[in-house]
Amino acid sequence: MNRNRFSDAEIPYKTLQKFGLTQEMIGDLPLHALKQIGEGYRSPVLPIKFTDEQGNTYQSCTRFSLYRTEDGRVDVLFYPQLQQANLEKFSEENRNKLQSNKAIIDIITAADGNDIQAFLQVDEGTHQILYIPTPVIGRNIQLVADEFRLSNAELNCLRNGGPLTIMSNDNVVTVGIDLNEPTGIRICAGDERQWNVEVKKDWDKYNYGCFGCWTMDEEGNLDYVPEEEYTDEMWEEMRRKGEDRKSQVATPKL
Repeated sequence: MNRNRFSDAEIPYKTLQKFGLTQEMIGDLPLHALKQIGEGYRSPVLPIKFTDEQGNTYQSCTRFSLYRTEDGRVDVLFYPQLQQANLEKFSEENRNKLQSNKAIIDIITAADGNDIQAFLQVDEGTHQILYIPTPVIGRNIQLVADEFRLSNAELNCLRNGGPLTIMSNDNVVTVGIDLNEPTGIRICAGDERQWNVEVKKDWDKYNYGCFGCWTMDEEGNLDYVPEEEYTDEMWEEMRRKGEDRKSQVATPKL
């Protein structure tokens, strides 16, 4: 699937700022998040605040992605957080799988109005239903099957949406469909439990930037704290991280 790449200068900060996401907040996101945004993938679930025409202020959460219009402009597409996913049209078996964060294969109506067969999964962050046409992700699944020499039974397990734990070069590895990933597949070292928690591995409790800090709580929710509002704990953690970095690059004395 071809995707546009976007430079920092192309990001429509004025549009994002209308929803409480300033240029400083976006720039302070961890590098892995900025890289995905710049490649046209969806952002993390971020807190937003906006005011309607009647002057009422609302707070919510959303993902966003960048896209290029036909005339070459760059605009923003939001994926707001829903209270819950609408799973009414799915069978009971598939509803249970989706509620367990597993991927399924089913028919969905695409943006062009055509019904297509696709892998579907509920985005835990927004409760929206993600989908990728089966031929696209099916090719990636086959590449994984070839690399790890999966049996037909193991391949069917993967296609059925459940994480698959296998041995590879004497190491435990878990593979599973994750439609939040650019390839639609996520591979991690470790068992299924580690696979389920790995999605948060790139975030610390405090993620410092130039102007502020993105914080992550135990439930994985993000919030932004400008530098002038840092707590004593945040200042102490920033000092500790700075000392750790210095020790890592220090040259040993001869």
